[in-house]
Amino acid sequence: MSAIEKKLTELGIHLPEAPAPAANYVPFVISGNLVHISGQISQDANGLVKGRLGDTMDADAGASAAKQCAISLLAQLKAACDGDLDRLKRVVKLNGFVASAHDFHEQPKVINGASDFLVEALGDKGRHARSAVGVAALPLGVAVEIDGIFEIE
Repeated sequence: MSAIEKKLTELGIHLPEAPAPAANYVPFVISGNLVHISGQISQDANGLVKGRLGDTMDADAGASAAKQCAISLLAQLKAACDGDLDRLKRVVKLNGFVASAHDFHEQPKVINGASDFLVEALGDKGRHARSAVGVAALPLGVAVEIDGIFEIE
């Protein structure tokens, strides 16, 4: 078990199997020492986390959904690293998309759920650049989708 997985276990997190792509794309692409991970939608052990922030969900529920996206990103990263998360050098960038009501303006607070989790789990390796964007709708009605770029050794 990698040091990162040990830390995740301490936090009560078990990485799921990396989700298979739902359409004609690959879950990740490795280019040089960068891993580009396709968008991971909000889902947990009970299934898809659906909703629209500022309508059927509040920012705290959205942050929880964003954390689930970050967990899926790490699951994909583990697959990209042939099971060895200790190859991670740093999280480079996240792009967060939040299904939002027209008057909802707390997208950064929602994506903080992913950012805060990655820093808690990975320390300084988890600090990253990011975007937090409100959108009218996301695939399958989910609340949050996040893609990411990771540097590996």
